[in-house]
Amino acid sequence: MAEYDLSKTIISYLDRHLAFPLLAHLVETKHFPVEQVQEAQYELAKGTNMVDYALNLFEQLHPDEEIPAEFSGKREKAVSTNERLQQEAQAVLDVIENPEVAQALRQDKNQNLQYLKDNYNLTLEQITALYNFGQFQYTYGNYSGAADYLYHFRVLSTDNELNTSAHWGKLASDILIGKWDTALEELNNLRDVIDSRAPSSLLTASTEPAALTQLHSRTWLVHWSLFVYFNHPQGRALLLETFLSPTYLNTIQTSCPWILRYLATAAILSRKSSAGGAGASSRVRHSIREIVKVIQTEEYQYQDPVTSFLKELYVNFDFEAAQRELVLAERVIGDDFFLGDFREEFLDNARYFISEAYCRIHQRIDIGDLSERLNLSRDEGEKWIVNLIRETRMGADAKIDLEKNVIEIHRTALPVYQSVIEKTRGLAFRTQAMGAGITRSQQVSSQKNEAQPAVVEGAR
Repeated sequence: MAEYDLSKTIISYLDRHLAFPLLAHLVETKHFPVEQVQEAQYELAKGTNMVDYALNLFEQLHPDEEIPAEFSGKREKAVSTNERLQQEAQAVLDVIENPEVAQALRQDKNQNLQYLKDNYNLTLEQITALYNFGQFQYTYGNYSGAADYLYHFRVLSTDNELNTSAHWGKLASDILIGKWDTALEELNNLRDVIDSRAPSSLLTASTEPAALTQLHSRTWLVHWSLFVYFNHPQGRALLLETFLSPTYLNTIQTSCPWILRYLATAAILSRKSSAGGAGASSRVRHSIREIVKVIQTEEYQYQDPVTSFLKELYVNFDFEAAQRELVLAERVIGDDFFLGDFREEFLDNARYFISEAYCRIHQRIDIGDLSERLNLSRDEGEKWIVNLIRETRMGADAKIDLEKNVIEIHRTALPVYQSVIEKTRGLAFRTQAMGAGITRSQQVSSQKNEAQPAVVEGAR
C-alpha cells in the first residue's frame, strides 16, 4: 500500500516538528524500510535544537560508530543560547506575570505599549526578545513553553509579520501538545489573518505576488489543519465547512488535489449529519454530492481508492467496482496517519452509502447478494441490514422476508398535489427575480440612450 501513502507529499507542507509524528507512524506501518525512515528523522532532527533526540537517532543508525564531537558543541551552544534569550526576555516575563499589568492592558496595542513604556520602561526590542525566546523554545522541543511565550508576545506586539509568524508557531505548539480546542481556535484565527490579506484586485501585475503568497499560505494551512480536524470531536464537520467553501476548494484544486482523500473521508464519516442531522449546515448535508463533482473534475490530477469508491458508487453506479475499491480504501484509511483511528467508522458508513444507493434502484433485493457487496458474510450482512432498516428512514418502505431471504421495498407514490407543490416551489421567487432582471436591463438601456447624444456632441 506504499503507493497510496501521502506522508512524503504532506511533509513538504509541514514544519519539521510536525513531520516527526508522521515519520514515527511510517515506522509502525512498515511500508518503507525502517532505516530510510530513521534517516529522514535524523536529517530533520539535525535542523533543530533537540540535540539529545538527534543523538539518539544517530546511535540507532550507526551503532558501531563513535559519536561525532559536533553533538557536544551543539548541545553547549543550545544551552548557552537558551540562557541568553531567557535573560533578554526576563524583563517582559516579569511584567506580564504581574496581575496588575494584566488588569491594566486594553484592546489597543499602541496604548498598551505606551503604558508599559511609561510604567515599566519596556521597549519594542524587549518585547521582540519574548518572540525570539518563544521561537527558540519551539526548536528546543519545549512546545508548551513556546505556546505561552508566543501568545504573550502576540498580545503586546504591533509587528504584523512577527505576529503572523507567532500565529504559526502557536498553532504548531498547540497541535504537538494535543490541546485541540485551543488549536482549533488558533487555526480559525490564523485563517482569518490569511484571508484578510486578500489583494484588492488581481488584475494588475503588482498584486500577483500577494495573491500567490496568499495561495501558498492557504495551502500550508490546509495541511496543518488536518491535525486539528481529525482529532477535534467536531473536526470532520468543520473540515467540510472550511474545505468546501469556494476559497479553499479552489486552493485544493489548484495546489493540493490529494486533500480530496480527506475531504471524501470526512463526508463519509459525517453520514448522519449529511442525512439531515440536527444542526448540520446545508453545506455538510449536501457534501457528498459536491465532493463527487470535484472528484470527477480532478480525476486527471489525483485519484485513490477512497475517491474512486465514491466515483464508482455515485457516478458509474458500478456496485462491483465500488466493492473492490472499498476493500482497498479500508486499507488506505487504516494506514493513513490522520485517518487510521476512523477505519471501522469509515467502513460502517461506506456500507450505509452502498446500501442506500442499491436500494434506490431496486425493489427486490437478495440479502445474500447485498451482503456480498458489503464485504460481509451472510449472517453478518443479515444482522447489519436489519439494524440499518431499523435506524434509518428505509424502515417505512422496506420489509424483510426471512423465508425468501430478500428485502422488498414498497415506495409510497407521491400524491399529485405534492408533486405540483414540489415542481412549483419557488416559482413566485423566480418570477420576481426575472422581473427585477428585466427592469434592470431596461434601466441600463435607457441610461445608455440618454448618454449617447452627449457623447456624440462631445465628439463633435
